[in-house]
Amino acid sequence: MQAAHVRTKERVANHGEVLTGQHEVNAMLDLVKQETERIDSRFLEPACGDGNFLTVILERKLAIVEKRYGKSQLDFERYAVLAVSSMYGIDILPDNVRDCRRRLFEMFDANYRRLFKATAKDKSREAVRFILERNIIWGDALTLRTVGEKPSHIVFSEWSPVNGSMLKRRDFTFGELLRHEEAMQAPLFPGLESENQLPLFSDLGEHVFIPTPVREYPPVHFMEIACVGD
Repeated sequence: MQAAHVRTKERVANHGEVLTGQHEVNAMLDLVKQETERIDSRFLEPACGDGNFLTVILERKLAIVEKRYGKSQLDFERYAVLAVSSMYGIDILPDNVRDCRRRLFEMFDANYRRLFKATAKDKSREAVRFILERNIIWGDALTLRTVGEKPSHIVFSEWSPVNGSMLKRRDFTFGELLRHEEAMQAPLFPGLESENQLPLFSDLGEHVFIPTPVREYPPVHFMEIACVGD
């Protein structure tokens, strides 16, 4: 099996796009297997392509959600949404961004419909779509800015569970997340930072770099986040 493949030579020449193959994706993720199976462990892929890494991570997380909460629709919905909210990506090509969001949504929806076909709620789907719009960004991780007619700072939303079914959203600029020299990049694989690098969004108890949010939102029910966001 090839380690990677390309779509067109032009995309390789213009954007350096080379997509990692499925076998290699799984082998690399197995290096941090415990983190990929932790529902709320956050992953950022700064050149996510159409989601080869992120979809596999979400697949692993959803398998854990189903194993633990598959008999309760509310619990499955709550933790599946939380799993989706832990996926972050940036890509400079708009079709990759669209495809990555679509693949992640379809993975969530396929699992959701399989378990709760007759009672699946549109609000759960709307919440997932909204989160993916916020978390998978059309931008340039090198310039820290979005791409398009009106480039601006890349802004990521952190989604933190509070009081059971509530989620609290805080927005951070990507530049602020990278401001400290010891946090020069948000790692694709948590736990593999260099010795001098402080992790971002850590909840493991170690010393971390704490960025300043540009905006905070009051906690809302996870199914209502699309109704109060922007």
